[in-house]
Amino acid sequence: MGTQQHTRWATIVNFALAVAAASAALCLLVIAPVACHTAPANAKRIGQPPSAQALTALGRAIFFDSTLSASGRTSCASCHDPRHDWGPPNARPVQLAGRAGATPGVRAVPSLAYAQDTPPFTEHFREPDGNDSDDQGPTGGRTWDGRASTAHEQAELPLLSPFEMANSDRGAVLARLRASPAAPAFRAAFGAGIFADSIAAWKGLLLALEVFQESPVDFYPYTSKYDAVLRGQAELNARERRGLALFNDAKKGNCAQCHPSAMVRGAFPQFTDRGFIALGVPRNPNIPANANASYFDLGLCGPLRGDLAAHREYCGLFKTPSLRNVSRRSVFFHNGAFTRLEDVLRFYAQRDVRPEGFYPLDNAGRVNKFDDLPPAYWPNVTVDPPFDRRRNGEPAFSDAEAADIIAFLRTLDDGYRPVSTGGEQRSSPR
Repeated sequence: MGTQQHTRWATIVNFALAVAAASAALCLLVIAPVACHTAPANAKRIGQPPSAQALTALGRAIFFDSTLSASGRTSCASCHDPRHDWGPPNARPVQLAGRAGATPGVRAVPSLAYAQDTPPFTEHFREPDGNDSDDQGPTGGRTWDGRASTAHEQAELPLLSPFEMANSDRGAVLARLRASPAAPAFRAAFGAGIFADSIAAWKGLLLALEVFQESPVDFYPYTSKYDAVLRGQAELNARERRGLALFNDAKKGNCAQCHPSAMVRGAFPQFTDRGFIALGVPRNPNIPANANASYFDLGLCGPLRGDLAAHREYCGLFKTPSLRNVSRRSVFFHNGAFTRLEDVLRFYAQRDVRPEGFYPLDNAGRVNKFDDLPPAYWPNVTVDPPFDRRRNGEPAFSDAEAADIIAFLRTLDDGYRPVSTGGEQRSSPR
């Protein structure tokens, strides 16, 4: 499967580069359609586009280069650490970066892994099966609110974000790139005069980052035990099998509704439907922005995304993340409200049964449920199983069953190696 995925990726990249090479500009650097810009005479000759391998290596160098930030201390890898499955390297709900390296973000950092097949954002997603009547609603895009439709667009966001790499504008980024250790490789890829054309240079920068983040060996290796099971190379133990059954059971965990676990048309599951959902996750007081009682992160409705602010039915909805490598994460949900997977499962089972275990009490001693979402948007919060239980009723699954689900989730960690002596080597961070 890994070879097939690599072939698809390389074909897409090489096709894009070949088409671009036929253009009369370094608009030949663009995968997403944008307006072309005439390249200078000393740009790299048409017909000599950089190879996928060269772009991957260049993107890798840029990804790890902290000199491209205003502080000189923050790189893409600072928040998307390969040793932590391309997610945050610590259990902070938000990371610190910005111009002085001390500005807090407003959301937990998502992993960049297993995002390679994410479709562009649309409000009305329909499966490519000919059934146009099955509107699955907002789907796709990158980040928690899907505001970057492609990896190309997503690569731009941290470079200019005031609480990430905090560059004032594109020109500031390119000036730092021109003086960076990656500059010689950048010129070798795109031509000695590439920095003379700021539009072409910007496109080249984003393309290099995009291509690197589509590298199968790095970002979607499919090396978990569950992948080995799907290949017929391993078997789940009894506890893992019970966990998978609970995961799939629509009356129990019902996890597969948003995190599909089955292969589709020969493709391994990503454990996300790329959709959006409101779970009513508790407010996290450890996020500095939340010290302002009037501040609410509404996901699709803003504040980081502004084009859907008028859609009240989207307020509180956030992207469904992949569950691959989930047991190794240190923070969960868009606001990092939980730091243990056990607590996440307990929230799923008991949010409505014992809400006092997750939400604060008001002055009258009543549970302030859904405290991170204004009451006007509470109808958006899902009530599908396991969130279909009454107060003080029975949860959809027990603590013991939650432990079985977690045992299964651990089989989604990359790095699994079967051992010929009959045992197995547990997954570990790459």
